[in-house]
Amino acid sequence: MQDAWPVLVFESWRDTAITLQLWTQVVGKIRLASTPWLNHSWQVPLYVTARGLTTSPMPNGHELAEIEFDFLAHKLVGRSSNGAVAELALGPMTVADFFHAALALAGKLGLKAEINPFPCELPDAIAFADDQLHRSYDADAVHRFWRALLQADRLLKHFRTAFLGKASPVHFFWGSFDLAVTRFSGRGAPLHPGGVPGLADSVTQEAYSHEVSSAGFWPGSESFPRAVFYSYAYPQPQGFAQAAMPAGATYETTLGEFILPYDTVRASADPDALVMDFLQASYAAAASLGRWDRAALECELGQPDRPRRLAR
Repeated sequence: MQDAWPVLVFESWRDTAITLQLWTQVVGKIRLASTPWLNHSWQVPLYVTARGLTTSPMPNGHELAEIEFDFLAHKLVGRSSNGAVAELALGPMTVADFFHAALALAGKLGLKAEINPFPCELPDAIAFADDQLHRSYDADAVHRFWRALLQADRLLKHFRTAFLGKASPVHFFWGSFDLAVTRFSGRGAPLHPGGVPGLADSVTQEAYSHEVSSAGFWPGSESFPRAVFYSYAYPQPQGFAQAAMPAGATYETTLGEFILPYDTVRASADPDALVMDFLQASYAAAASLGRWDRAALECELGQPDRPRRLAR
């Protein structure tokens, strides 16, 4: 099973991870500039594909366009429904060079994207066009990262099937550089305080307008250099941090959420079962302590070619 769960040590690909996050922000902002606003910023993420990460189709006048990071061929590929195709080879290059090349690629597809020139959710951010510092691209590390995303995406999608209430698709948020799925209780939430670097408070407050239990996968960062599965609740109910979790999972006070280290998952005899147990236990803690209507919101996990049974 460890071949399916590749080694992913943040320190070993730190420079590439930072550069790649900034590149995904450029492409994500092209989508942001091209797509009407959707609740909880659901119009902005990227999505895991069989080759990498994609914007999914974006409106482009009477046509559609999409841009994909291909982490097998290591190319940025743009396609339009009018037949236009544009490509950019991915290799070591500055964020500034990628920024200009990505905008040129979008232009070849007919996308007239004018984007905010600064990164989101990063402290002390450098404008994309001025960033000559970040320029690393370790293709093997990027491939391993994508392979880890494949496993996380697969399990998060399966976990999502056991919920009848409002639930997000499995998104890759380029601001925070993580894969996430969110369940909603159906009730409104207290106004979020905001304060996220490079992100307007109005965006954060709209994203957390309703009670949520959110879980996902994060490859780590400079401030927390560990790849983890995570789960949190907003608002966090009393007693949430003390809830029992599967072995290896802990409550991380600096993040305000439960984490299950990726290395613990890799070392497990049954990684899939451990991740699913973690997702269920952390959600159950949020839902039970938050007094969600669990009987009305939950169902059995979905199975291929088997319609959901009606409760009568």
